[in-house]
Amino acid sequence: MYWKQLVDPFHNITLSAAVAVLPILFVFWALLVKKMKGYKASLLATALAIPIAIFIYQMPAGLALLSTAHGMLYGIFPICWIMITAVFLFNVTVKSGRFEIIKQFMASITPDRRLQALLIAFSFGSFLEGTAGFGSPVAITAAMLVGLGFDPLYAAGLCLIANTAPVAFGSIGIPVTVASQVTGIPEMAISQMVGRTLPFLSMLLPFYLVVLMAGFRKAMEVLPAILVSGLSFAFFQWFTSNFLGPTLPDIIAGVCSIVSLLVLLRYWKPKTIWRFPHESAVVAANETSHSAKTITKAWAPFMVLTVFVIVWGLKPVKSFLDSISLLSFPIPGLHNAIMLPEGDKLLPQVFKFNFLSAAGTAILFAAIVGVWLLGLSVKDGWKIFIQTLVQLKIPIVTIAAVLGFAYILNNSGITGTLSKVLSNTGVLFPFFAPVLGWLGVFVTGSDTSSNALFCHTQKTTAVSIGVDPVITVSANISGGVVGKMISPSSIAVAAAAGSMIGKESNLLRFTIKHSFIMLLFISMMTLAQAYWLKWIVP
Repeated sequence: MYWKQLVDPFHNITLSAAVAVLPILFVFWALLVKKMKGYKASLLATALAIPIAIFIYQMPAGLALLSTAHGMLYGIFPICWIMITAVFLFNVTVKSGRFEIIKQFMASITPDRRLQALLIAFSFGSFLEGTAGFGSPVAITAAMLVGLGFDPLYAAGLCLIANTAPVAFGSIGIPVTVASQVTGIPEMAISQMVGRTLPFLSMLLPFYLVVLMAGFRKAMEVLPAILVSGLSFAFFQWFTSNFLGPTLPDIIAGVCSIVSLLVLLRYWKPKTIWRFPHESAVVAANETSHSAKTITKAWAPFMVLTVFVIVWGLKPVKSFLDSISLLSFPIPGLHNAIMLPEGDKLLPQVFKFNFLSAAGTAILFAAIVGVWLLGLSVKDGWKIFIQTLVQLKIPIVTIAAVLGFAYILNNSGITGTLSKVLSNTGVLFPFFAPVLGWLGVFVTGSDTSSNALFCHTQKTTAVSIGVDPVITVSANISGGVVGKMISPSSIAVAAAAGSMIGKESNLLRFTIKHSFIMLLFISMMTLAQAYWLKWIVP
């Protein structure tokens, strides 16, 4: 037996969409207007979505509850697992006292907060997105910036915004791979199209970040660094995605951006050092010096992390680890129990517990090695891990609720209703194609999940209006990247890492207008590519 999804339960798509959008509007209202804590907003949004699914979309109550439970399970693993291990790694370096050395080393490179944000939030975060993805870049970089002395709101907010540029090629290019599998469009063509859109955003993002931190005039003071950071990243993102494929753009572009900026800083320094207004004077770099061995030891956990996430991302390694540890099972009562509206496909609902090959486990092993390298005992490491779990108990509830919310929206057909509304916009659909990707990432927290959800619609709608489908499928990916910064799951991770647990509403207010600005930019680009810049299509 199966239940068939309804997309237009009222037989009036406008009215159906007005009801479908209510749970999403509730999230914005709860966080922006009522300033609720993230876990309360997420739980209440889920509680609102379930009766809409049951009574409006006629979804059997058992399927609604099982869908929510499946989403919560996915939220705990692998999403929360990544957050827990990333914060654990950071806490190990702090408890050992080595993070003070890292802070002093960063100050010796540049005590300027603007340049530290470019190095860590933008370049290093992009590298981490390319290797691990799934929330780890924001968790690690936000914690590092707070540890360096950044205002927690700016640390978390800047890392969320900086994380937009690399998301499309995150986790060794998985979002592009999924888009290709869903649509049948060659992976390389999608990679090339995304690589001809996002570098424009990547090029502007460092300037945008510094203006947001310090204002236009202060940004102009470090314009050479901004140009080197943004242009080097954009160039290698374009080059790699167009000639090597979707697996390496973030890794290569992130590394090249870091190296380019470090080379510049050897020969150029800003005339004035900028810090947050509340900060006291920074100790001069030459007042505290450490040997190369001491500095290397302090950075060792992050060096090990880099090696581990690269190795874990290799397909042969992942396949081997899965062969000895993967536990995969269909969700009883839910697997193949829901049919899509077209009536040609049952939705598989399988939970995969790939403990060894999960990115979070790579981070855990890096942290364990870090415990040993930093001279801590096993007892110390275990104590820090327990303290980390206690520290993150509220974000764990938040993320589990957010993913339960995402799964009930997807399985009930609510997101299908919103997809149908946007696909009915005719010749203007290329403008709204990124909005669909943005919506998917807002709901699911993942560009990969958004592509699995909407890329088929993107392709069929484009074909129906005579537009090359690679444009709209790529727009789903590009639009999704700017939805990442306001996704409740991303905000929960950033709040946890940035010492802002319970202040998720502040983070959403910080990022939401920037998400809309960047979405408009990508929508205009997609519209131009569809009708006026056709030569850009691979």
